[in-house]
Amino acid sequence: MLHTISNFDRIGEENAFAVLARATKLASEGKDIINLGIGQPDFKTPEHIVEAAIKALRDGHHGYTPATGLVECREAVARRMLSTTGLEVSPENIMIMPGGKVTMFAAILMFGEPGAEILYPDPGFPIYRSMIEFTGAKPIPVPIREANAFAFSAEETLALINEKTRLLIINSPANPTGGVTPRSEIEKLVKGLEKWPNVALMSDEIYDVMTYDGEEHVSLLTFPEIRNRLILLNGWSKTWSMTGWRMGWSIWPDQLYDKVRKLAVNCWSCVNAPSQFAGIAAIDGPQDDVTKMMAAFDRRRKLVIEQINAIENLSCATPKGAFYAFPNINKTGWKAKNLATALLEESGVATIGGPDFGILGEGYIRLSYANSEENIERAIGRIKTFLEK
Repeated sequence: MLHTISNFDRIGEENAFAVLARATKLASEGKDIINLGIGQPDFKTPEHIVEAAIKALRDGHHGYTPATGLVECREAVARRMLSTTGLEVSPENIMIMPGGKVTMFAAILMFGEPGAEILYPDPGFPIYRSMIEFTGAKPIPVPIREANAFAFSAEETLALINEKTRLLIINSPANPTGGVTPRSEIEKLVKGLEKWPNVALMSDEIYDVMTYDGEEHVSLLTFPEIRNRLILLNGWSKTWSMTGWRMGWSIWPDQLYDKVRKLAVNCWSCVNAPSQFAGIAAIDGPQDDVTKMMAAFDRRRKLVIEQINAIENLSCATPKGAFYAFPNINKTGWKAKNLATALLEESGVATIGGPDFGILGEGYIRLSYANSEENIERAIGRIKTFLEK
């Protein structure tokens, strides 16, 4: 019997990948599967980005890169932050990461230990809680409620902070709900945090370009009073349909930057060179494909909401961001994970049960509308038929 440390008994996972594996297996057996489970764009990476990586390989960029990322790549991120927020960010505060999750891993590892508390959104991305529990810290869920349009409440969040709180995790636009927190609520939160100067923040802004109906994405980077304790998470995966490239970036305050650099040296060494050249091309090149992708997501979003709300005993709040809908299934009498399993096994529709995103996810399932309009219509038709049966 091998004896591992207890941390590994507490670590969770992201069940969307388990659902993806099961859906893939069923499809390989000949079953017609429509996947509304996995959170990745169904578009190919734009061609000019792919060509930039190929050129980098042909030009001989085959070796190690700096642990913090190529300076050219960090400078590209700084240009993007200037264009999206109007703020100058030094490349010396930017880390190029092998995906978005690595920033979560690094930030939570820095602040999590037995006796500490870390606040995270619930329902929210499951890796937040998993990593908090791995470190031995106590996870404190911040309720994300449908009644509040799936935005966080500044008052409710601030009431959960105490002397043990080390880190507050924020996500807007949000996974799994599609909620977008308005500026007024973020301003209240920032004002209230003046009382807690030793609480760090990690703002997960990976869906920053994905807002609808004129909704505004408000970056926490735009509040100078918290810049000295803010970690910002973003990346290429969603905006440029580059999930498999494993390319993320994060912005760190001066006092934390060298700590994360050392973690990189000890853990992932660096991000591969050709992907970073692709990342530069994504930021500096034409954005036509991003615009087209966002228009397609908006059409799909409207389709999902219209058709889900037409099904008896289902209701769905209108998501204002990301590419997820979070239908309320309470009137069906089903438990969420049981329904998600039955839909996949019996109707060939992959969804994710709400409890996979937290305790408050019960009563909901997550649908990703990163699929074609035809497939979305087919999938929702199957859901309707299943529930009527």
